[in-house]
Amino acid sequence: MSALVRLGLVPRCYLLTTTGRKTGKPRTNPVVPVEHTGGAGWSRPTGPCPGCGMRATGRVRLTRWRDTRDYLIREIPLGEAGPVLKQYVRIAPATRAYFQAQMDSAVEDFAAEADRHLVFELTPVGEDPHPDRRGR
Repeated sequence: MSALVRLGLVPRCYLLTTTGRKTGKPRTNPVVPVEHTGGAGWSRPTGPCPGCGMRATGRVRLTRWRDTRDYLIREIPLGEAGPVLKQYVRIAPATRAYFQAQMDSAVEDFAAEADRHLVFELTPVGEDPHPDRRGR
């Protein structure tokens, strides 16, 4: 799968590279970013936790074809994850089996599952993650 993503042949899919929390070695997984209210977010079904390295370093790298960009991350609070997870299930059909909520379920049903899925806000390195908070 990663080879196909690297070539840009899998729609909406990117390679997410994190640094291992214990090993310090790069780990790469295919992901589907979600554009949500002007920012990008990413969620992944539960399983081996690539989020652990993300939490430790606070950064990730996304690659698609020849485009690679670094991002700062912020874990989304459980109460805000519902809309992102609902959109994720809609655009990433392969993940639907990991959710109890169905594509047409209410956002509240996805929010109820948020404790089983990691959701992060991605901000390109060098950009202000909260431009609306300037001057505060």
